[in-house]
Amino acid sequence: MGDRLTESGTGCKLHTYKVMSEDTGREQEIGAQMSFLEHLDELRRRLIRSVLIVIVAFLLCWSVSNQIYNFLAIPVQREMAAASQRQVERAGSLSQMKDGDAGRFVFDRATNLGAVVVPVGTTVLAHIENCAEGNLCVISDEDLIVGTYVVPKGEKVAELKPIADRTASPESQLIVTTVPESFTLYVTVSLYAGIALSIPFLLWQVWGFIAPALYKHERRYVTPFIGLSSISFVLGAAFAYYILFPPAVRYLLWLGEDFRLMLRASDYFDFITLIMLAMGLIFQMPAITYVLARIGLVSAGFLLKSWKFAIIIILLAAAVISPTGDIPNMMLFAAPMMALYVVSIFVAWFFGKKRVPDPV
Repeated sequence: MGDRLTESGTGCKLHTYKVMSEDTGREQEIGAQMSFLEHLDELRRRLIRSVLIVIVAFLLCWSVSNQIYNFLAIPVQREMAAASQRQVERAGSLSQMKDGDAGRFVFDRATNLGAVVVPVGTTVLAHIENCAEGNLCVISDEDLIVGTYVVPKGEKVAELKPIADRTASPESQLIVTTVPESFTLYVTVSLYAGIALSIPFLLWQVWGFIAPALYKHERRYVTPFIGLSSISFVLGAAFAYYILFPPAVRYLLWLGEDFRLMLRASDYFDFITLIMLAMGLIFQMPAITYVLARIGLVSAGFLLKSWKFAIIIILLAAAVISPTGDIPNMMLFAAPMMALYVVSIFVAWFFGKKRVPDPV
């Protein structure tokens, strides 16, 4: 057999195997085009591996599902506590009082004082004292009679924490409406977290499926592709959690200030995970552009010519992801996408090159 290297120019996935050249005595790779059934079989193997990876990641996340839940719940609990505090401050907040102030304290919820349960609406003359960890304590100035029990004066009847620490107050708690909903919620949270944790391995499977259709010198981009994509996903999810979500939920809570808000936990977590996963995928734009530019499939000129279509697609995506249909909230999501598109143009300009076949 001669030393001629045969190669498919159709872009289809190839089998590669080595043969010995009669002229040079060196091994060379020859590609054989896969059939449709072979494509399906390869896809099946990649999907099975991906599912197994997600299952393993899910089990790992399930072991810390409570910590994941608490982490994801912090933004809405903080905003709900702040909204509740704003409503109280319209009449003057008790947290604004200082050591030595006195007045009549009203129990706004059923409270356990030792063996006594003080019902809602009970009042007692009390004063404010500084107590542990910089909090304010409410100390009774008279005996509190509850049924057949007497709570003597001088007892602590309540403790006031700074607003930043009130994310566990009843006003900021998410609710569940069915018995199995809490279990389903933890499963859902663990599954989403498992998918996020599996991103590098899933990208490896995607690359493994498309890599044989690339030239040999193009396959070395697997490491920067997976590294950049993984980092971009984390940055996108963090951007959604810390930058996009707080003002969005603050705006929604502001709209509901005239109502008693009882937010279902499952609705909230569907909302925040959708935003985080969506922004994680959107932040893949520069990483994908880098790989496509390096192999010559995308150029900066092409991206510049397509900017009108890109803006339309970005606005449609922002309208879908945004929790409300108003323009300010939608632009809050569209602005980072437009910025990423501009970054992608510079990436394509700096790293782009024409596609060339492997040297013979």
